[in-house]
Amino acid sequence: MLVAQDTPRSQFSEFLAQAREQALAKGISVATVDAAFTGLAPLEVVVERDRTQAETVLTIDQYIDRRLTRQFVRTARQQVTAHRQLLTEISKHYGPPPALMVAVWGMESNFGRFTGTRPVVQALATLAWDGRRGVFFTAELMNALEIVDKGFIDLAVMKGSWAGAMGQTQFMPSSYLAHAQDFDGDGRRDIWTALPDVFASIANYMKAYGWTARQAWGREVKVPAGGADRLVEKVGLRQSGCRASRELTVAVPLKQWQQLGVRTVTGAALPAVDRAASLLRAGKKHYLVYANYDALLGYNCAHAYALAVGLLSDRIGG
Repeated sequence: MLVAQDTPRSQFSEFLAQAREQALAKGISVATVDAAFTGLAPLEVVVERDRTQAETVLTIDQYIDRRLTRQFVRTARQQVTAHRQLLTEISKHYGPPPALMVAVWGMESNFGRFTGTRPVVQALATLAWDGRRGVFFTAELMNALEIVDKGFIDLAVMKGSWAGAMGQTQFMPSSYLAHAQDFDGDGRRDIWTALPDVFASIANYMKAYGWTARQAWGREVKVPAGGADRLVEKVGLRQSGCRASRELTVAVPLKQWQQLGVRTVTGAALPAVDRAASLLRAGKKHYLVYANYDALLGYNCAHAYALAVGLLSDRIGG
């Protein structure tokens, strides 16, 4: 993989020459590579953003309160109503419910209002050349060229965030190739402007990460007087997965959580169903989360994000 850490900016052309060879070796056409690389220059603002990312200072509770405002939830409900026929059709095909698709859509791009303004190839080339995460961004650059080469989207329309996340779904190129859908049948997987493709791509992504239809993602619960730490000691934490996943306990049957003193927020007994759940400590609150929650973490491995999506989908209803 191409890594150009500490390479002088004057040598960006050398990086592009190497990238060109790698792209051609992967079967990308000369025409696509020429169109993508001719006259290309690094984006200084992308390097600055990558090196000066602000640390996350909000707690999970603060993040959810700021994101899930009354207006935001109201807009989400309005969007479900406006696109109900399309969302229902996609839900029948892929499984995830309309409320979940709209919740992800809202969290990722504010219901399509923000899809990114940076040319994706230029942003990824800059990050690959800069070298801090050269291997990762070089692979994504090659994926972006493949998307253009296959005719899924025009190079000029391929815009995204400074880090290369694209369209209303904010897919990285690798996720696009794996999960983007052409639901409207026009031969293009247009996650930038075509809502059928946007919703179907979100649903297909969630299905691929294990979302099970007609099952909840989780529920807020009360823990016994001893606190969550004692429960974690008894059950144990997961030992694999992303960082957020490893902050969850091992999944055990609801019956076992009931025996350990966990109750619903109203103090009632947990549902008497044969289902395993993990305990999540989230600020002042606690949740039992099911396998569908892992699908949410698959979209973005952060509890603040996954909880916000789950709670938003619940508040949308239906």
